[in-house]
Amino acid sequence: MDPSERPAVVFDNGTGYSKLGFAGNSEPSFTIPTVVAVNESFLDQSEQCSSANWLAQYNAGVMADLDFFIGDEALSHFKSSGLYSLRSPIRHGQVNDWDTMERFWQQSIFNYLRCNPEEHYFLLTDSPVSTPESRECMGEIMFETFNVPGLYISVQSVLSLSAGFAYLKSLSEEDSEDSVSDMTGVVVDIGDGAPHIVPVVNGYVIGSSIKSFPLSGSDVTQFVMQLLQERGELLPPDDALDIARRVKETYCYTPSDIVKEFKKHDSKPSKYIKQWSAIKPKTGVPYTIDVGYERFLGPEIFFHPEMYSADFSTPLPELIDSCVQSAPIDTRRALYKVLSLSSANTSKNRK
Repeated sequence: MDPSERPAVVFDNGTGYSKLGFAGNSEPSFTIPTVVAVNESFLDQSEQCSSANWLAQYNAGVMADLDFFIGDEALSHFKSSGLYSLRSPIRHGQVNDWDTMERFWQQSIFNYLRCNPEEHYFLLTDSPVSTPESRECMGEIMFETFNVPGLYISVQSVLSLSAGFAYLKSLSEEDSEDSVSDMTGVVVDIGDGAPHIVPVVNGYVIGSSIKSFPLSGSDVTQFVMQLLQERGELLPPDDALDIARRVKETYCYTPSDIVKEFKKHDSKPSKYIKQWSAIKPKTGVPYTIDVGYERFLGPEIFFHPEMYSADFSTPLPELIDSCVQSAPIDTRRALYKVLSLSSANTSKNRK
């Protein structure tokens, strides 16, 4: 069948999570951690085998290529067995381990989406500061390893803005092209690794005006964990970071006035303090922790970064303004009109 008659495969690979699915669907088919668990025992065997024993060395190498897991399965095997090591192919929004990235794509295609890559076009997302060499590696793997018939690589921020305009157009009663088709706006993309403020004009990124923000979703997680521990909550050491991440995703929000929020929590603690219950993985003993100020102090580091790090004090709103002011003067008015928030760390409820 002609690939154009099948839906394109979409991979949005981020530092923390990857979204896998097909074009045309309203949501991804899978959202999984961007990690790979590799069996170290086979890798060690391959390295230890003498060059004379080529067959044993070859077999160990083959098994190392076959025995790996990705996503939640990788985390599960890493925790339950000492044979596997955990690898993250993407750091700070950039692919730094192409062999591991290829394995991740392999499992994504054949084990998760269960499709034949030769029968689908592929759409991959990329960082706004990615290098041409990085895109060349993407194309090389996709065309030479998976033999895809067609590939398009787009900046995540442009796709996010495009989706926002498409949504606005679907809500508009009037089918007016001029109001939602210019694809101009500022995208605030705060992922788990490399946040950026990206100005987009008529669908094109203004590369010279991109601003980087040093605090990401992983920093919010670290800050929530730090606050819980400083308050005396007993978090299991092996799962402390995972608990903080779940607390962030479940309970955190952005208040309109942080002082009023403190007063509300102090006046009626029973109403605003939440409880997180879980079971210790090693002992099976249930435990409960209280979640209080952490609910709104975690995301607050985007607006008061000095709370978390003394090395950076410029809040996110000022950086957005600086981004627009550095763009060409004839585009600034249009950029100020549209602000698009992208990635899960920007979706905190406002109270």
